[in-house]
Amino acid sequence: MGTNKQKRSFSEALKYYADRYFIKAMGAMAKGIFASLLIGTILAQFARIPWAPLQTFLNFVVSVCQNGYVIGGAIGAAIALALGAKTFTLCSAVVVGAIGYMSGAGGAGPVGAYVAAIVGIEFGRLVEGKTKVDIIVVPLVCLMTGGLVGYLLGGPLGTFMRWLGEKIGMATYMAPIPMGIIVSAALGLILTAPISSAAVAAMIFVITEGTDPNTAEGIRLAAGAATIGCCCHMVGFAVASFRENKWGGVVSQGLGTSMLQVPNVLRHPQILIPPVVASVILGPLGTTVFQMKNIGISGGMGTCGLVGQIGTFTTMLAEGTPWWVILLKVLLLHIVAPALIALGTSELMRKLGWIKKGDMLLD
Repeated sequence: MGTNKQKRSFSEALKYYADRYFIKAMGAMAKGIFASLLIGTILAQFARIPWAPLQTFLNFVVSVCQNGYVIGGAIGAAIALALGAKTFTLCSAVVVGAIGYMSGAGGAGPVGAYVAAIVGIEFGRLVEGKTKVDIIVVPLVCLMTGGLVGYLLGGPLGTFMRWLGEKIGMATYMAPIPMGIIVSAALGLILTAPISSAAVAAMIFVITEGTDPNTAEGIRLAAGAATIGCCCHMVGFAVASFRENKWGGVVSQGLGTSMLQVPNVLRHPQILIPPVVASVILGPLGTTVFQMKNIGISGGMGTCGLVGQIGTFTTMLAEGTPWWVILLKVLLLHIVAPALIALGTSELMRKLGWIKKGDMLLD
């Protein structure tokens, strides 16, 4: 009996911490990046409007949004909210996140802010509300734990993530077809799983100063393939489940998230086949024929709020691709083709009896 209780206790603890750190915290990290770096990237496009007062204001806002300390602070605050921190811990998490983001040569980036914030927040929550001088104790505890961890580990972790991103980029540049398949399929599955694909993309699809041009090109192509894979899952599930979920399902999955299908995937894993087939077919087309590109967090957003499409536009416009060419490619590879392939595959599976009515019904 004791052994069974211990096993159950360990299983419950594992589930709790996995949900807390890999679902809630990583999802919050993506929101912090979105509210700072990504919004700055979007506003930078409006700064091209030829009106001096507007350009001056927007360029100032963009410079603030893209400052590493601001991004790290936004990540820290978002994670603190997600983990249920109180006021002093939340405020301290802003500083801890900034420390983690900027630690190491060249800055650790999102992974540094993520690790530092989690450590600082958890230690801060241990003491918050337990002293009469929380205003001093809580920030001290957060900074001396999370700040120290971010300072010591942020740099090595950031270096590792950049190395991983560069390896993926170089592999994509040298072998665009197999890497297009792998990256598109993998990020699509991560997006549907209860893990933040946006956070994964933000940590991997990064180009820093001094990155080899071929590697940088490969990273952009890999992020483009990732965007396609995410779109295949969101648009794919939206159209494949139309019989069950109608237009409400199209909006909630196509512009929201395919993660809504997780309970159904656990019961009927075969429903993953239509979006995966679409991502496997379209990913390599994106890295070769159509040269679809993206960068950073938007590579893991798919059609969620059209962030993946905005990132594709900003990335490819910066390289001189005409807007109408980008629009046609986005419509084809992000929306039309994923819808047609996923729908065709799902209808075939329904006729074969592999997918039954109600298998993809949302609660």
